[in-house]
Amino acid sequence: MKNDYIRKSIGLILLVILFVLPWYSPFQIYLSIPNQIKTFSQSESVPLPTLGDNVTVSAMNGESVHYATDLMNYSIEDSGSDEVTYTLGQVPVKKVNVEVYDDFRIIPGGQSIGINLQTQGVLVVGHHLVTTDDGTKSPGEEANIQVGDSIVSINDKSISDMEEVAPIVKEAGENNKPLDVEIKRGKQTIETDLTPQYDIKEEDYRIGLYIRDSAAGIGTMTFYDPNTEKYGALGHIISDMDTRKPVEINDGSIVRSEITDIKKGENGVPGEKRADFKFNDVQLGNITKNSPFGIFGTLKELPEKGKWSEPMPIALPNEVEEGPAQILTVIDGEKVEAFDVEIVNSVEQSAPATKGLILEITDKRLLDATGGIVQGMSGSPIIQNDKIIGAVTHVFVNDPTSGYGVHIEWMLNEAGINIYKQENKKAS
Repeated sequence: MKNDYIRKSIGLILLVILFVLPWYSPFQIYLSIPNQIKTFSQSESVPLPTLGDNVTVSAMNGESVHYATDLMNYSIEDSGSDEVTYTLGQVPVKKVNVEVYDDFRIIPGGQSIGINLQTQGVLVVGHHLVTTDDGTKSPGEEANIQVGDSIVSINDKSISDMEEVAPIVKEAGENNKPLDVEIKRGKQTIETDLTPQYDIKEEDYRIGLYIRDSAAGIGTMTFYDPNTEKYGALGHIISDMDTRKPVEINDGSIVRSEITDIKKGENGVPGEKRADFKFNDVQLGNITKNSPFGIFGTLKELPEKGKWSEPMPIALPNEVEEGPAQILTVIDGEKVEAFDVEIVNSVEQSAPATKGLILEITDKRLLDATGGIVQGMSGSPIIQNDKIIGAVTHVFVNDPTSGYGVHIEWMLNEAGINIYKQENKKAS
């Protein structure tokens, strides 16, 4: 009985603590303070959360942190690492790591680009039935070749385009021999036997598969790094329109494109930009990666110079603010223009992740022209406080005026660009 009473008393005390703790001032202050603050040395100071007159902040090197209006700022001289401590009265509440990186700048995009992708092997986009003397069947389906698989070789011969498949199928059918097919399914490599069947309607040998070897579309350039000649665009992965699976690329290129028309977005129906590819021009660059954060490669030729062609600093996720911003995009021809948006929410992501931003189009001229975010706008760089903070990626289907964005830090990481260089000096 006594033990039961003690257990119930402890449980009641814990319950009271859990209820009261969120209202306890030091606990609220602790939750309000980030674990780490990152910025670049092009900033004059690091903004720190203002938590009231009772809270003081001191640097590990002993120098004080001064107030600037209603925002505490930690002054910066050089790149490096340091530590600041928040104190309530005489009690230390939390230590925060401050990382200051060397000045880093990239050129914002906004240009409309044509995207050409050559798939790895040929992509299976569907099955069809072959009419034989014994009825209808799909040899490809019987061989367990699935929609979304890529056929990378047949009889040990690498396959790169659709035209290579038909002669091999015809020869195997006439000799009544199965094909040794190697397919790629995600990260798996699978081998299977596929026997062509004679189609009495088509009067030729068929394997019962619909295949495709390329994909094309339009998007928007996000950034160009003049030091490495690398670029990033789109802000999201390219998936096949039929299989809805990511396109695994063997080769690819980007070219200039000119916006000729725009289908406005409506609730439940996304709009789209329509464009002509400038195939007669020199290719702007190649495509070496198709990832959840966009497409990446190197530029052979710089896009045309304009108002936004000078390098700009970037903002890390912890520096993005809710409030006004702009996006750079094209709605007519090839002219890059700035349009007003509102950052509704920004997630301070500490590791690469998509959909870190929510934005709303507020520019009346853009709303009149497009209805909001439309297909082809993906990759449009987002500018806030004269810094590149991210790129537009997805539209809300039921509200075309709003959509998601990705933080620029993760696109730069995916491009293989090191933005974290430090000279191992301390901020002060």
